[in-house]
Amino acid sequence: MKLRRFGGLILIAGMAGLGLLLPGWSRFLLTLALARGLLVLGVALLMQAGLVSFGQGLFFAAGAYAVGFAARDLGIRDAGLGVALGAGAGLGIAALTGPLLARYRGIFFAMLTLAFSMILYGILVKAYRITGGTDGLRIPPPTFLGWSLPEEHLGSGLYLLTLACTAVMVFLIFRYLRSPLGYTVRAIRDNEVRVEYLGLSVSRALYITVLLVGAMGGLGGALSAMSVGHVDPNLAYWTTSGEFVFVALLGGTGNVFAPLAGSIVFEFLRTYAYKYIPYTWQMGLGLVMLAIVGFAPGGLWSLYELIARRMSGWTWSWKRGV
Repeated sequence: MKLRRFGGLILIAGMAGLGLLLPGWSRFLLTLALARGLLVLGVALLMQAGLVSFGQGLFFAAGAYAVGFAARDLGIRDAGLGVALGAGAGLGIAALTGPLLARYRGIFFAMLTLAFSMILYGILVKAYRITGGTDGLRIPPPTFLGWSLPEEHLGSGLYLLTLACTAVMVFLIFRYLRSPLGYTVRAIRDNEVRVEYLGLSVSRALYITVLLVGAMGGLGGALSAMSVGHVDPNLAYWTTSGEFVFVALLGGTGNVFAPLAGSIVFEFLRTYAYKYIPYTWQMGLGLVMLAIVGFAPGGLWSLYELIARRMSGWTWSWKRGV
């Protein structure tokens, strides 16, 4: 356990150092990838319970617009408060929709999450006087504990904030999956009826999971909004939610780091696809997805695990002199 914690600290320090050394555009992509990775991690968490959400844009937009409203109407620009408001907005939406979501499974759960997301999209588009309609809201550069960073250091500050929030959430999800509640959620996926026979509340376990996913989604939306400096209704559109499912399948769901790795690969892959095949980049991503499904159904993380096992086997053979 101590070795694992030490490795986690080294990984965080390495990510922090790498982000500060990278050029500005790469650091921006990495910041977005980590922020959106929190949404993807939520999708993967629901998949542990056998559920697929096509409405993660609901929490994403709620967190992002919370930051926009706070800056425009209340003059709140502090990044820490923005993060708290974003997570709180996602948690609030999850608390309202969770009781209904926890009652459905399979395609009904997926369609219900999609419906909630599209309802929010419609409100954001139509309520022009409040939300800015399709134009969205501009978000001014955030401050840190009352300090305004110079423009050349703002990207680094937001990156470190996003990395810190992501590390905390990954640790919480890691602990959650190894808690009795985490085992209960996975047992629900395998046999919900037997879980009920054991005297455990399936609805309660799923509701808590939805709350966690909602808070994490709102947090990701707030971090993304502060980095981009703009929010619009497309954050709640179904294609955005579908993208999170795509990335979850790309990265895999076998480890808490898999969704984040998939998100980072996807952001850079999409950027280069825009650059080199601007009119057919969607087809390029589709081909990549076909390759992943065909050769690594468990996602990119399964390739990493395969390589790690083979390297471990080679090391063991070398030590035995075989």
